[in-house]
Amino acid sequence: MPKIRTRRATAKRFRVTGAGRIRRRRANKGHLLTGKTRKRKRHLRQGDLVHQVDETRIRRQLGLR
Repeated sequence: MPKIRTRRATAKRFRVTGAGRIRRRRANKGHLLTGKTRKRKRHLRQGDLVHQVDETRIRRQLGLR
């Protein structure tokens, strides 16, 4: 049976934590930042965990499980 290849685009966007959860970057921080408040931009810097509903799909793309 062949090896399962990692989807490289997914691997660049997500990281697995020590507890096994998947971290992601928040959206809307790429451009048009002058129109966003300081508070909003500051909160967008913080990473977040992937929702459990999506976690299985992302794990499969990362070649885990």
